[in-house]
Formats: sequence, structure tokens, C-alpha cells
Amino acid sequence: MRDDYDAVIVGSGPNGLAAAVTLARAGLAVAVFEAEDHFGGGAATGEITRPGYLHDLCSAVHPLAFESGFFREFGLRRRVDFVVPDVSYAHPLDDGAALAHRDLDRTAEGLGRDGRAYARLMRPLVDRVRGVADFTGGSLLRMPGDPVAVGWFGARTLEQGTPAWRLRFREEAAPALVTGVAAHTILGLPSLAAAGGGLTLATYGHAQGWPIPVGGSGAIVAAMVDDIRAHGGELFSGHRVRSLDELPSSRAVLLDVTPRALIQMSGERMPLRYRRRLERFRYGGAVAKVDFALSAPVPWRDPAVAASGTVHVGGTRAEIAVSENAVRAGRLPESPYALVAQPSLFDGTRAPAGHHTLWAYTHVPADSTADRTEAIVRQIERFAPGFRDTIIATHTETAQQVAGRNLNYPGGDISAGVPSLDQLIARPVLARDPWRTPMPGVYLCSASTSPGPGVHGLGGWWAALSALRHEFAVRARPDLSPRP
Repeated sequence: MRDDYDAVIVGSGPNGLAAAVTLARAGLAVAVFEAEDHFGGGAATGEITRPGYLHDLCSAVHPLAFESGFFREFGLRRRVDFVVPDVSYAHPLDDGAALAHRDLDRTAEGLGRDGRAYARLMRPLVDRVRGVADFTGGSLLRMPGDPVAVGWFGARTLEQGTPAWRLRFREEAAPALVTGVAAHTILGLPSLAAAGGGLTLATYGHAQGWPIPVGGSGAIVAAMVDDIRAHGGELFSGHRVRSLDELPSSRAVLLDVTPRALIQMSGERMPLRYRRRLERFRYGGAVAKVDFALSAPVPWRDPAVAASGTVHVGGTRAEIAVSENAVRAGRLPESPYALVAQPSLFDGTRAPAGHHTLWAYTHVPADSTADRTEAIVRQIERFAPGFRDTIIATHTETAQQVAGRNLNYPGGDISAGVPSLDQLIARPVLARDPWRTPMPGVYLCSASTSPGPGVHGLGGWWAALSALRHEFAVRARPDLSPRP
């Protein structure tokens, strides 16, 4: 380790690594410090049930991998092998299932009387997916590059994020399909932020699909780590930083941490006014996670569900709203919504021949100590009778254990802060450049900054571009494309 660098990054989640990639590509001497013994934060893969069964520790399916501005410039699709299921996500119901095909018209055909209404909801967004991605992929205070896309997106968010969400549909399948993806946000339903997040993910599902990296999410991290090292960057794992004073000398420090951690690390350096603004930043609901090693695929009552990489388990729109609103009120729902991923159906590297892995989490109040394994199994069994008999082994984490595994998940909040509308506009503070702090040379680049949660690298990319402008007088974006 050197005594000085041009830039130091603390935290090696996707945002921290994206910042390091960008700065190293600009020709700077870069060092990354990671508290854990592996890089990638939540984007990591390991054998946590039995040997030979590969499980993603947090993120499993990556709707943002193909539309993130950072990953587009980084050329992620040329660096990592992905499988893209024809069905992006499925939503089982007691009398069948709703399927979100990549093909929007085919999706509509399967939604009965509501098919045309669903197509009208999504078509303007899918046709202008790049405009949607650019608007939602940075600070919402920026001028939009595609105002038409923003207009369509805003109108549909207003509809699906208010009681008006009841007006478009007549049956159960289409509204359940929309609500299942909106519930990813761990917010009350209906709400504007949940609708906006859900519509964004749904747009990507119909535009390019929800890709699954071969070998697990760790493959994305490995590609970024390799690029950093190839351009002279240094990475140190097992090195927890508790104070900015512990860091080597540098002109820029970029922190892939929460505002709470930034306050602790900054000490007296942080201006009191900025500290008070960060102290108002709110953290939200949490997840309890279960990974399964299975002897066979999940026996869905509707076999078509097996064509999807992601399954939203929770029943009708009304049932999911009851479940998510209970979590928001600090209660454990009796019939929880569960987000389920089944990557081994598409990636044979995940489990021994004939066997499978299943990834699942459900939402719980922050700091919950509840083991939700039985609740998740019971809910899956509702739509897949016999699922319990396929289970070989499980690995369970409560919300408190999720928080203990990753410092950026306070109380088990994998969003690193409530992604409510106000905290998407002011994330973590209201500013045109929310990544830059008032402390000279110090930047925040975690999911607690714009544009918010997800494996997209955008928080780190925008923070790095800001640091290049303000600390190094570099305004041109570095070329991030793959090189021999």
C-alpha cells in the first residue's frame, strides 16, 4: 500500500467499484478499501447451503444491467455472459399465472380482457426505454434528455401510484403483474415512488429482459475488479475504515457508505449544517432472506411459471398491498409477499446436475429478528404444492443478520435509505450534485445517493465524474469500453 493516491474509494459495492473503474480509466492512481473479505457488497456469490450450490448473497437477477448508463459505457454485455429468459418475471395466482414476456404483445395476449389496457400502459415507456433509463438513472433535478419519455412516465406513475390504479383494469392478472414488480421497492402501496420504481423495472423487462449472469452476480464484480487492476488500481479487502483520518493522502475520497456512516467517519470535519441534513435521512423497511438447495425444480401449479427467472409470490394486487402496508406499519404480515429467483433453471453452473438453487426474500420491519423461512415456504407452497418436499437445505437470514453482513444495509434495509419520492429527489440532500459533500475532496457514492438502490453503478459513476471535474479539472468522460 502506498502513502498517497490520487483517489481513494471506501467500499467495494457496485457503486464503489464503478467509481474506481471511472477514475482509474482517467489515468489516476486509485485505491479501494473494503471491510469484508470479498469485493462487491451485495453483488456476490457463494456456497452457503451446501458445497456445489451457488447462491447470490443479495442481488440475483439484474434488470438494470443492460440499461444502466455506466454499464452501457463499460460494455458489461461484452465482459460477462448473461442468460436472458423469455419471461422476465411471472406472477402466480390461485387460478393460473400472469407472465411478463420480453415481447409486450405476447404479454398482453395472456392477460385476457385487460391485455389491451396493459399494452397501452407500457407501450410508450418501452418504445422510449432509453429516455426512461436516462431520466431515472441520475439526479431527478437534471433536465431530462427525452421530455416526451418523462411525460409518459410521469402520467403513468401518477395513475399507478394513487387510488386511480383501480381504474384501468377489470380482472386480477394484469394489476397483480404491475403490483408484483412495484413491491420490489419495500414501500406502501399504492405510492408514487413504488409505481415509478415498478414501471421502470417493467419497462426494462419488456425492452431487453431481466438478465441473469452466468455463474452468479459475482461475475459482474469480477469484471469490474479486473478492469480496475488492469488500469493500475489497487484493491484491499478486510480493511475496515472507521475514520477519514485513517486513509492515505489523496486529492479525492469517494465513500460507498450510508450517510450515517459518513457522519461517523467524518467527525469534526463535517459542517454542522450538512450533518443535520444527513441526520434527517430516513432508513426504511428490511428484508429477511432464505436460500434453498433443491432436489428438483419448483413444482409450480402453472408450469408456465418455470419459464421465468423471477417470480413474484403474493397473490392478488389487494393481497400484496395488505402485506406491504403491514410492513410499513411495523408488523409482520401473515401472508407475505416474496420475491423469488430461480437462476439454476437457466444457468447450469449453479447446482449439481439435476438439482437447483432458489433465492427468496420477503419484507419485514427494520431490525426484525423474525425467521421467515416457514412463511416463505408456505406462500410458495400455495402456488407450488409439493415444494416443501424438494428442499434439501436452507440458509436463513433475519433482517438483523442481513444488516450485520453488510454495513450499507442498516436494520436490513437493502435500499440504504427509504426510496420514497422525497428521498429520490433529495438523495441524500437536495442538490444538483448530490454526490459532492461540503468537505473538500469528499464525495458520497452509495445507494444512499441518486439514483438510489440497484446494481447499476450509477451512484459511483456520477460521483467519480463530479470528482474529476472539481478535483482534477477533467470534464471529458473517460472511455470505459472493453480493451484487449
